[in-house]
Amino acid sequence: MLELQPPPQWTSCENPLVAARQWFAGDVGSQLWQAEQQHLQQMLESLFGSYWVHYGPCHGLPLKAEQMRHRISLGPQGMAAEIICAEQAWPVLEHGVDMVLLQHGLDFSPAPHTLLREAARVVRPGGHLLILGFNPWSTWGVQHRWRQRGFAGLKPVAVNRLVDWLHLLGFAVEKRRAGCYCPPLSSPDWQQRLAWLEPVGARLQLPGAGFYLLQARKLMSGLRPLQQPRSGKVVQLLPMPVARANRRQNDPLDP
Repeated sequence: MLELQPPPQWTSCENPLVAARQWFAGDVGSQLWQAEQQHLQQMLESLFGSYWVHYGPCHGLPLKAEQMRHRISLGPQGMAAEIICAEQAWPVLEHGVDMVLLQHGLDFSPAPHTLLREAARVVRPGGHLLILGFNPWSTWGVQHRWRQRGFAGLKPVAVNRLVDWLHLLGFAVEKRRAGCYCPPLSSPDWQQRLAWLEPVGARLQLPGAGFYLLQARKLMSGLRPLQQPRSGKVVQLLPMPVARANRRQNDPLDP
């Protein structure tokens, strides 16, 4: 029997990111994460730098950026992050890191635009911002509506709306990916039976993917291209004298 996994029942006093971290470590949450990891690792392999920041509920799951030397994890109390902070006040200098990964951080934020602005602040010009979130129009994004208290605090941001926010913050979207077309299932047998949905959905670019992944680069404003120096000496051009033509000698139609 095909059975959809019900979302966790979170109380109002519990931080949604803390409960989400526990859910991602479970069987159904890891189903979504495994689909995300392949796309995310491919993007991380193409980026390089010294420092990058991770903000989201998946600190305990394997994630590597081989060409990034230092990783800093941020999060609220109870997240087991390296630095505990509020989402609207990161203890990071402006333009201080090469890359920021918001891994479902916007999905559970009470003020996603404020969190996005804080993440954009710490990225250096030319650096990157990676955003991974639930697709609101997928079974993963709408399952919180099936129960009265399911997925309290989950407010997925539509990808087109997020792209507009990034443009206003001075970012250019370079890559956009989507994945996890299999619905959230509690049965491992049904997960295997419907595994064929993933390659078919990715090939046809179907709209029902469970997550989206954006890679945006921070534009370098206020810079002008350097002028190329002239080669050789510039010589002033002088007008050449032109002889006045005799109309009677040159015009064959003149009588």
